[in-house]
Amino acid sequence: MSLQVQVVSAEREVWSGEARMVIARTLEGELGILTGHEPMLAVLAEGEVRVESAGGGVTAQVDGGFLSVEHDTVLVVAERARVGERSSS
Repeated sequence: MSLQVQVVSAEREVWSGEARMVIARTLEGELGILTGHEPMLAVLAEGEVRVESAGGGVTAQVDGGFLSVEHDTVLVVAERARVGERSSS
C-alpha cells in the first residue's frame, strides 16, 4: 500500500506520484506520514518536504503553506515550491 502525493504551488502542480512516507516541517515540529495516517491539516514551516519512495524520492523546498492528509492521499500546497530528485543511496 502506498500514499498518493501531490505537491502544488500557486502557479501549477509541481510533482505528483506514489510514496511510502512523507516528512514535513510544520509550525508544531517535524511530522512523518505513513499509510493509514489519521486525517489532518497542518501549517507548513518554510523548508523541506521529503517524499520517500522505493526508488529514492524527491525533496520539495516550500515557502510555507499547508499539508492535508486524508484516505492515504497527501496534498502539499505552497505559495512557491521547487522540487529536486533524490537517488536511493
